[in-house]
Amino acid sequence: MKKDEVFGVAGESGCGKSTLAFAIMQYMKPPRYLEDGKIIFDGINLLKLDKEKLREIRWKRISLIPQSAMNALNPVMKVKEQIADAIMAHEKISKEDLSARILELLDSVGLPPRVAEMYPHELSGGMKQRAIIAMAIALQPELIIADEPTTALDVAVQRLVLQTILNVRRKLRSSLILITHDMGVQAASADRLGIMYAGKMVEVGDVVSIYKNPLHPYTELLISAIPSIKKKKTLKGISGLPPDLINPPSGCRFHPRCPYAMEICKKEEPEIREISSQLVACHLYN
Repeated sequence: MKKDEVFGVAGESGCGKSTLAFAIMQYMKPPRYLEDGKIIFDGINLLKLDKEKLREIRWKRISLIPQSAMNALNPVMKVKEQIADAIMAHEKISKEDLSARILELLDSVGLPPRVAEMYPHELSGGMKQRAIIAMAIALQPELIIADEPTTALDVAVQRLVLQTILNVRRKLRSSLILITHDMGVQAASADRLGIMYAGKMVEVGDVVSIYKNPLHPYTELLISAIPSIKKKKTLKGISGLPPDLINPPSGCRFHPRCPYAMEICKKEEPEIREISSQLVACHLYN
C-alpha cells in the first residue's frame, strides 16, 4: 500500500479476497489460522504483537467495512450504541462530546440524526452499510479495508455507498483497500489494482495500465467479461471453475482454465516478476 491511495483487490468468489482482509485484521477463527509470513504496517509486524497491542491498532489505525452489514450490526443494539462502543474502546470522552461525534459521523455518511436512535432492522440495506462506514471512520484510521461494500445492494444504492466511502476516505486522507469482484467498480475507483486467483496475487499494477494492457491471461479474461454501454461486443466467459484450495492444481493454479497454457505451466509455479511496470506471475514472460 501507498499512503493516500485506493488499492483494489479483484478476482472471482472464493479466490481469497476476504480471507486477505481477515488476515490483516487478524479476525481469523478456527479452523482458519495464520501459518506463516509477515503483515507490516508502518514498520510494525502485526503478527508479532500481543492481543492488547493489536487492539490499539485495530479500528484506531486500521478499520474494516465488512461484507454483510446485515450480519455485522448487532440486532439488539441501537446504531448510536454500536458506534459509541468502538469510540469508547479507544478514547476517554464525555457523553456530550460522544453524542455530538456520533451525529457528526452519521451526517458525514449522509444519514439523518434519527438513525442514531434506530435498531438495524429499521434501516434499509444502504442505510445499514452507511452506518457501518460511520463506525469504520469513527477514529479516523489511516487504512480502511472495504470488503465487498456494495454486495446485495441495487445499482443506485451501490453508487451512493461507494461514493460515500471514497468521499470520507478523501476527507480523512486515509488509504483504502477496496475488495470487489466488480471490475467496473475497480476501474472507476482504484489507483492500483491487484488480481487474485486461487489464493495468490497474479498481477499488480496501476489501474490504467492493467485495463489497457493486461498481462496475465486471467486478468485479460476478467476484463473481456465487462459489458460496454458504448458498443456491442461478445461477452466472454471463463471456462471451468476456481480450484479447490484444499487440493490446488500443480504448477500455475490457473493452467486448467488458461487458453495459453503450456507444458511448463502444469509443472512449475511461476514467480511474480516486473514486466513493463506491472508485476505478473505467468510463464508467458519467462
